[in-house]
Amino acid sequence: MKKLTEEQELMLENLREVMKRECPESYLNEVERKQEYPYKLAKVLYGNGFLTMGIPEEYGGTPADTFTLCLFYEELGKLGAPWSAVMSALTVGDVLLFGSEKQKWLSMEMLKKHEGLCYSLGITEPGAGSDDNAIATTYTRRNGKVYLNGHKCFITLAAEAPYMLCFAKNPEEPNPKKAITMWMVDMKAKGVTTAHMEKIGSRCAPLYEVYLEDVELEEEDIIGKEGEGFMNLMKNFEAERVLGAVGALGWAEAAYADACTYANQRVQFGKPIGSFQLIQKRVTEMAIRIENMRNLVYNTAEDIDAGRPAQISSALCKYYVAIASGEVIDSAMQVLGGIGYTCDHRVSRLWRDVRSLRIGGGTDEVMIHILGRAILKKYR
Repeated sequence: MKKLTEEQELMLENLREVMKRECPESYLNEVERKQEYPYKLAKVLYGNGFLTMGIPEEYGGTPADTFTLCLFYEELGKLGAPWSAVMSALTVGDVLLFGSEKQKWLSMEMLKKHEGLCYSLGITEPGAGSDDNAIATTYTRRNGKVYLNGHKCFITLAAEAPYMLCFAKNPEEPNPKKAITMWMVDMKAKGVTTAHMEKIGSRCAPLYEVYLEDVELEEEDIIGKEGEGFMNLMKNFEAERVLGAVGALGWAEAAYADACTYANQRVQFGKPIGSFQLIQKRVTEMAIRIENMRNLVYNTAEDIDAGRPAQISSALCKYYVAIASGEVIDSAMQVLGGIGYTCDHRVSRLWRDVRSLRIGGGTDEVMIHILGRAILKKYR
């Protein structure tokens, strides 16, 4: 990894100080136990300028490259923070790239008003997950208005975020590649209802079903050009996959530090358990995985910042880190033993939360499909 600038070092130091003072582990445990969105954490991160990094200055943000954003997300993960505090703000990038000027400024106003909360992302449906073309939610026009009808599921923060970026199909478009359009939906609009879904982990990022019944929109609520919804979304996937992966890398580093500290302190058979070779083997393999993850993440970030193609590297990064971070955290739980399995220890939270990375943002199987085709194509 390249040497950090003075500004990057100060950013990380500020983040550590702010988290220690405002959102210590006791707070993170509390919102996890209550299964609540971490409003205070998002407020603190927004108030200190972290959630507007990467947003152009003309919209009130602070320019930052992908490498700098990775540093932030990794450090946040190392502090044990849940991904939910930043994921809504991340979707603003889609609007800033493809939305109208009015929508861009509305996004910034929402970020300020809701202190980090802005959009949920309405893609998945009961019959459409990895197969985006199977989306059944439709938009139709009548009397100068647009009407949405459909059923979304597994939508993170749908009831907390004020708006949803909803992907819907034009039933009159025969070409499936041109049928999907992205719309901005006010979650308080008539015809929008949500139902909470229980889940194993990521409890600070509530999950919902969303029902859309004749939800009335204006033509100006379209994001980007009609029929280019998924093409637009995919343009952000490379960076988003890397940022999701680097957060999991941070979680793995947190679990690794906890396990090594415990191995030096826990005495069994008259010795610290770290003196036993099986424990030493476990922490050594954890260290190797962390180093591999870090190299993948930061090499991919540098590709993106340099404008080099990152389709393969970002998918490799997402696929490997999703699995390897889970393996590291699972090994940490094994070193910690009984205490690691209790809800009193953060490793149990990280162990539950990291599993979702192998599903959300592209499953393992989808990443393999992307990678297999792209890699073989290079050798034709």
